[in-house]
Amino acid sequence: MKLVQFVYNENPEEIRAGYLEGDKVVDINKTDCSIPSTLLEILKNGDLEKVKKLPLMKPPSIDLSSVKLAAPIHGQDKVLCIGLNYKDHCEEQNLTPPPVPLIFSKFASTVVGPKDAVKLRTDVTNKVDWEVELTVVIGKPASRVKAKDAYKYVLGYTVAQDISARDWQKERNGGQFLLGKSMDTFCPIGPCITTTDDIQDPQNLFIKCSVNGVEKQKSNTNQLVHKIPDVIERLSSVMTLLPGDILLTGTPGGVGMYRSPPEYLKPGDVIHSEIENIGVLETRVEQL
Repeated sequence: MKLVQFVYNENPEEIRAGYLEGDKVVDINKTDCSIPSTLLEILKNGDLEKVKKLPLMKPPSIDLSSVKLAAPIHGQDKVLCIGLNYKDHCEEQNLTPPPVPLIFSKFASTVVGPKDAVKLRTDVTNKVDWEVELTVVIGKPASRVKAKDAYKYVLGYTVAQDISARDWQKERNGGQFLLGKSMDTFCPIGPCITTTDDIQDPQNLFIKCSVNGVEKQKSNTNQLVHKIPDVIERLSSVMTLLPGDILLTGTPGGVGMYRSPPEYLKPGDVIHSEIENIGVLETRVEQL
């Protein structure tokens, strides 16, 4: 199942949860009013199994053209990220992969959807980079979870861009990543969350990114250094992962900072981020 959130064109303030049927979307709450209208509340309410049974009812659907897709999950507690987690990304920096996952965070307020723009503060930073990432969405509370049980706590997967202001990440904040990673709009996600039952192996998916039609990143999630179950075990040993929390699992080689010469995003650019069996996240870049 491909879960989405959207707004109706005539009511752009109200987020609605749905699921895709080809180029149409089913409004979950309109199909069953006992189910909440946002995905986070569905997860908190324990209503996911009810949602998975809705297609059997053959409910009415509407054209995607009559709605605007929003971030497929919003209002979550945590956005967690793994650095240096692709072998080819380590190689482009001439670095040895870290022996344990390098974890950092972005503020949840950075999350935007597939129709929202990344907005650059060009008076503050001129070294903003792209990073396509497979993103894990947590489906239920996870504390002290062992790796062998980790997938039981995963709702599904989406595409993210870990947009990064490299000057602030590397030079202007004492070596701390937070400010370079957490500028407004620096975490586009979408277009959907593909649930775990539709992803046979999340660690064997093609992943790529292009900017203005020029391919920049192309890899496979089999290049992950630290696998998803191990990361969930490590994180849940020190904190409780909550429904809706997202985990950006790292980016492959081909980021702008390590190209020769370095390349950075600018207003007017369009980023295409694609992961097999999930979809394409298209992100416009604008000046704030």
